[in-house]
Amino acid sequence: MKKNSSEAIPLILDFCIWLEEQKKSPNTVKTYGRELEKYQEWLQEKGSGIEQLQKSDIQSYIYYLEEQQKSVTTIDKTIGVIRTFAKFLKRPELTFALDMKPVEKNNEIETLSAKEYTQLFKSVQADGDLRNITIVYVLLHTGVRISELCNLNRSDIDIEKHELRIRKMNEEDRIVPLSEEARKYLELYLESHSHEAVFISNVGERLTERAVQYMLKKYDVNPQKLRHTFCQRLIDNHVDIETVSRLAGHRDINVTKKYVKAQMNKHKIENAINDAFKMTK
Repeated sequence: MKKNSSEAIPLILDFCIWLEEQKKSPNTVKTYGRELEKYQEWLQEKGSGIEQLQKSDIQSYIYYLEEQQKSVTTIDKTIGVIRTFAKFLKRPELTFALDMKPVEKNNEIETLSAKEYTQLFKSVQADGDLRNITIVYVLLHTGVRISELCNLNRSDIDIEKHELRIRKMNEEDRIVPLSEEARKYLELYLESHSHEAVFISNVGERLTERAVQYMLKKYDVNPQKLRHTFCQRLIDNHVDIETVSRLAGHRDINVTKKYVKAQMNKHKIENAINDAFKMTK
């Protein structure tokens, strides 16, 4: 932080601690803290600060970001951070009825096609890195979040029972069955090192989310796309919504239902309408 008031610094730190208590990922906490620091610096230049935040300050910041030609999506994310901060302050009304351009929602779910799925495995196996091969199989065949993958310990893997256990504070453990391929590569990879963390860096430290994202980027995929593919493939193979929701760890089953909607393309809908209103002879 370039400059800040003595009141703002501990307030931002308290906000970050609060985010951790809300079970936000370390990456999210860091991002939110950084965005709030940027906002505080802007406020100070205007002779104000987050410790005496006003709705007019937030609206002015929106106009400033628009003048800087920031995208609507970027502004929405930035104000989302400030909105969360207002909740932390127990002053959510600060962000009510702000003048903002609406974000165009893209409800399309990005998943790997059968061809892309095959090519991904061919590419990662051709590179021959056992750890990376295992990561791709685990992400695609279990649908775990990247944070959950990086937090896995040896004790969370039961090769004999073909199970992977996801542990979360103040939540019931989630059990995800391991496919034959995921189990095989996990077993091989775990034999290659003795650390408690399942996935480790070249220097023996627990692998970070950023490192996994960077590795996947060279294959033109991201963890969320692999997670979407897991859910979509289960739905396409007639696994019930409740089961998919439980395996993916969705808190709201409506999140899972979007994969059912994604499955219904125009051709299928037309066929369904035709069948529903078919005249009997």
